[in-house]
Amino acid sequence: MRPRGFASDNNSGIHPQILKAIEEANTGHSIGYGDDPWTKEAIVLFKKEFGDDTEVLMVLTGTGANILGIQSLIQSFHAVLCAETAHIQTDECGAPEKFTGCKLIPIPTKNGKLTPEQIEKHLHGFGFEHHSQPGLISITQVSELGTLYSVNEIRELAELAHSHGIYLHMDGARISNAAVSLDLPFRTFTKDAGVDILSFGGTKNGMMIGEAVLFFNPALSEHSRYFRKQAAQLYSKMRFVGAQFVPYLRDGIWKTNAKHSNKMAKLLETEIRKIKEVEITQLVEGNGIFALLPKTIIPKLQEEYFFYTWDESRGEVRWMTAFDTTEEDIVNFAKLIRELLNE
Repeated sequence: MRPRGFASDNNSGIHPQILKAIEEANTGHSIGYGDDPWTKEAIVLFKKEFGDDTEVLMVLTGTGANILGIQSLIQSFHAVLCAETAHIQTDECGAPEKFTGCKLIPIPTKNGKLTPEQIEKHLHGFGFEHHSQPGLISITQVSELGTLYSVNEIRELAELAHSHGIYLHMDGARISNAAVSLDLPFRTFTKDAGVDILSFGGTKNGMMIGEAVLFFNPALSEHSRYFRKQAAQLYSKMRFVGAQFVPYLRDGIWKTNAKHSNKMAKLLETEIRKIKEVEITQLVEGNGIFALLPKTIIPKLQEEYFFYTWDESRGEVRWMTAFDTTEEDIVNFAKLIRELLNE
């Protein structure tokens, strides 16, 4: 068996407590489609984190969460402004555009983060019927380049969006890693910072399956249940999603797992910075590391450890740590890099 790789935190298994929660929910019969006790308890826990006026809808996948969030807020004639590296732009096979009919406008960034200055030049054509109407700004926390938005940066984007009558969506696939790194409650850098809707991820941080879409203004969720059904995201046995979120939120599994994966990323960063021929290209603020390697060693390294090449033209790779990454994994990985470089 190959050692644990660094391709994605999606590649990790299921946290033992989460697996146990699924097993405990697997007794007898229960009402389907989210009317079960586990899902109801999970919703209560989400409201405890984000406020009683938060509407919570659970879905199966991160792509489904993003689609549902975006579709609930805008019409097909609207445009979504996002970073060119955003998951909705690069890794969802056009699903947001297919389901919403809207246009994605990718904005180049150096660090995966949008700024008001980058967005403002796209905020035009309001009321002009020949132009897709700007309807929503979508940001990712942690970004796809492993960087973090500060509370003030998010608040500035929210104020910009709202001043033009549009919305701010956050893709929180790795939101737990962000919360740990910022050392802040979820609510502080989402709802209280002006985010309108949040895709709350769990699969990358030890859950088996399931995400949640949080509407911080319940009025925005008026039609979302129908959109969820049409997008095939209404799981009949939803109790097995809700059952995971209960210990995940109640027992702080989200925090323990994210703290560990972030710590492993920092350890990997420390080890990699000792290697002269490898250059880290982005700030390491979550559980992802981006680095430039001599192209000749990348295939050889991938024979032992699975990971993705981010930019083949530059020899830039992405390494992700997970809740089950060990210090031994890090040490052995760095050792192999040095051996391949003959250091």
